[in-house]
Amino acid sequence: MSQLKKAALLSYINLGISNIVGIFMTPFIIKMLGDSEYGLFALIGAFVGYLSILDLGLTNAIVRFVAQYRAQNDSKGQENFLAISLLLYIFISLAVVFFGTLMYLNADTLFGETLSSNQMVKAKTMLLIFIFNIAITLPGGVFTGICNGYEHFVFPRLLNICKYILRTLLVIVILNKGADALGLVILDSIVNILFISSTIFYAFSKIKIKIKLHNFNHQLVKEIFGYSIWVFVFGMVYQFQWRTGQVVLGATTNTVVVAIYSVGVTLGLYFLTFGNVINGLILPKAVQSIYNNASTAMLTAEMIRISRITMIVLFYILGGFFVLGKDFIILWVGETYLEAWDVAFLIMIAYVMPISQGYAHAVLEAKKLMRFKSLSSLLLTIIGLLIGGFLSTTYGLKGIIYGVFTALIVLQILVLCYYQFKLKLDMKQYFTKALFPYLILFSIVTTLSFYAIRTFDNGWGFFLMKGTFYTLLFGIGVLFLLNKNERNYLLQIVKNKTA
Repeated sequence: MSQLKKAALLSYINLGISNIVGIFMTPFIIKMLGDSEYGLFALIGAFVGYLSILDLGLTNAIVRFVAQYRAQNDSKGQENFLAISLLLYIFISLAVVFFGTLMYLNADTLFGETLSSNQMVKAKTMLLIFIFNIAITLPGGVFTGICNGYEHFVFPRLLNICKYILRTLLVIVILNKGADALGLVILDSIVNILFISSTIFYAFSKIKIKIKLHNFNHQLVKEIFGYSIWVFVFGMVYQFQWRTGQVVLGATTNTVVVAIYSVGVTLGLYFLTFGNVINGLILPKAVQSIYNNASTAMLTAEMIRISRITMIVLFYILGGFFVLGKDFIILWVGETYLEAWDVAFLIMIAYVMPISQGYAHAVLEAKKLMRFKSLSSLLLTIIGLLIGGFLSTTYGLKGIIYGVFTALIVLQILVLCYYQFKLKLDMKQYFTKALFPYLILFSIVTTLSFYAIRTFDNGWGFFLMKGTFYTLLFGIGVLFLLNKNERNYLLQIVKNKTA
């Protein structure tokens, strides 16, 4: 099996492990820490997480430029590029320390009215450790990028799986020994240092890279940032969307509310992860048509074909969460977290169309037209968070997600128009042939399921029975929606991935 196929397999294994273990570990961590302590852990993690955007998308740039220098057989240019990259990361680490220090000095101002004195002391200690963690983690991305640029895909993915398993086992051990949120932060730092060191050792011993500054090329620096800037913008949008709400709630409410919001965001992001798995399976091959000068009619047809398949996963999860989500949350983490359903469900609704239009996004990337979407995402995210912050004073955590949700819907309308008028994709066909059929299926299946199982008792056994009934009903509906070509296409994907 080739490196690429092994890496793809390991990526899906890593995805499965991270999500499954995350689902099982979240209630365990909450139980062992308590709602307030878990909320403190989530709050400080979200607060200091802004610093991770200082990567500026350089890891992606390293993959691209290392591959380029290898193709050109330019070892001297690669040595110089890697040296410049490390210098840039040294400045980035210094920036992390600088901005982290500002956060530390202003922690009392932000959270002084909502955290107790003991919580504040612990929060500031956690903050310092998080800053150190990020300052050493970001430069480590250079060596992960080198591995990918040299097409050594297996090692970093295998290492990531080992890291996740080891971290999970150690979390169980230290929490059973009485560790608190501070203990988790210390553990994460130690594990990060261990695995970054392993990647560095692999890059020098196995790949045998050389790093040497021959000359500081300002034009190269400009080219690096010209490539990475839009990756950076999307990373910034992600951080703002899903971390700011927790910080705002931490400054205006209490750590229990932060914990509830954090659980809702976690469930919502699981939806994004599973939805994008389908894109990861079928988009790489589909994007080839873009480079073959396919007509807009052909691109539209391909987008609709992929969207209809992606919709199966999206609406299955969305409908299941609508019918069974509240039962799941109560059984999973307890009734205290029931409001997390509102947060997660709105995130899921907002991302149905963006995920199902993954092919259109790939067209943007191929045609280097990412600027409009990137800047629009950033601007509307900021507006949405401002609205959410204002609403949170009245509606609490629901106010935050109302603001973010509104911004995401407006963004999707703008992007739809951009796809229609800039890329010339026929978005009317997308609605009539892809979205509406599954929307109708969703409405029918969720309505029937809701009324058919509402008299069932609670408990994991009954939950599985309800889920089985819903799955069968949804599956029957899908069989009616899929045409023969789509059934064959799905079978072909499965055969290709298992061959």
